Amino acid sequence: MTILETKDLTFTYPDGDSRKIILNDVNVGFEIGKFYTILGPSGSGKTTFLSLIAALDTPEKGEILLNGENIGKIGLEKFRRDHIGIIFQSYNLIPYMNALENVMVAMSITDNKIDGDLKQNALRVLESVGIDGTKATRRINRLSGGEQQRVAIARAISTNVEIIVADEPTGNLDGKTSETIIEIFKELAHKQKKCVIMVTHSEKIAQQSDVILKLNTDIQNFEAHTN
Repeated sequence: MTILETKDLTFTYPDGDSRKIILNDVNVGFEIGKFYTILGPSGSGKTTFLSLIAALDTPEKGEILLNGENIGKIGLEKFRRDHIGIIFQSYNLIPYMNALENVMVAMSITDNKIDGDLKQNALRVLESVGIDGTKATRRINRLSGGEQQRVAIARAISTNVEIIVADEPTGNLDGKTSETIIEIFKELAHKQKKCVIMVTHSEKIAQQSDVILKLNTDIQNFEAHTN
């Protein structure tokens, strides 16, 4: 079932006296229960596309639809708060809080229903990505890079959103830790029925996803490959 799609999505930016096309009439759909990777050279527009579908930026032309409804009508802030979880390469965690508090902050602002005790739910989500109770109460700066990325994933999924987007989430991690993060994404898509969309520069990582969207810089559009 398609949950998120773009219609004629176009984005440009000023380049001297003209405008440089980054994305040109992109039409692509994303389904529940699938793990997608977006692949392309540096500067090709991968992160721009992710920012658009995450409502962190707005397209010059075209639409982004959630279950057939324009996200502008839903409200961009509400869309980000209730429907999509965002994982950044640099984690973007609140440094003066511990792991548990970072997750609980996200859970406290969503409109989505969270059953039971907030703290116990946050601990459960952290445990699901490999952060135990001891590490959950450590300040963020006392966790390794891989552990911080796990906390970022826990924060993203703690609010019961349907869509997870991740921008180069393994870029700062070693190979073994990267593999663990990818396994978490697979489980989120295949077992928890999330729609997971990840930007990567790694062909090896992309081959582990269900669908690879390669950004062709000649046409500023995607070519889809199913694994």
